[in-house]
Amino acid sequence: MSKIPMTVEGERRLKSELARLKTVERPAVIAAIAEARSHGDLSENADYDAAKERQGFIEGRIAEIESKLAGAQVIDPATLDADGRVVFGATVAIEDADSGERSEYQIVGDDEADIKVAKISINSPIARALIGKTEGDVADVQAPGGVRSVEIVSVRYG
Repeated sequence: MSKIPMTVEGERRLKSELARLKTVERPAVIAAIAEARSHGDLSENADYDAAKERQGFIEGRIAEIESKLAGAQVIDPATLDADGRVVFGATVAIEDADSGERSEYQIVGDDEADIKVAKISINSPIARALIGKTEGDVADVQAPGGVRSVEIVSVRYG
């Protein structure tokens, strides 16, 4: 099984979700199933069907999170010493060569990626283009609108 790169924050969020699913959601759906069973005939009981479907979703999500955590390679960006190279967990400021527009992104695992908070997946085209580069380097990013050149302005860890 291959390791799944994950930041410390990503691991914390998954563990929190897992705890909530096990201590809040799972007992609530078990109670809902018991309540629906008490209403009689299960073959025509929409509440029972909905509760069983919800239970399946919750159990599937629990299994998925446990699997991800078991295969996680947790990387703390604050402890990295990558000699100024762009690596997993780094926060990179870039400038578009054509427009001069500046952006800043943290490179994280697939589950943590959220463009609204400037976190991009290590498997995204921009992250793949930046990995291994250093401040001042120019990277060509394969974007939907064609190839864009970006200059790495700064690289921070943590």
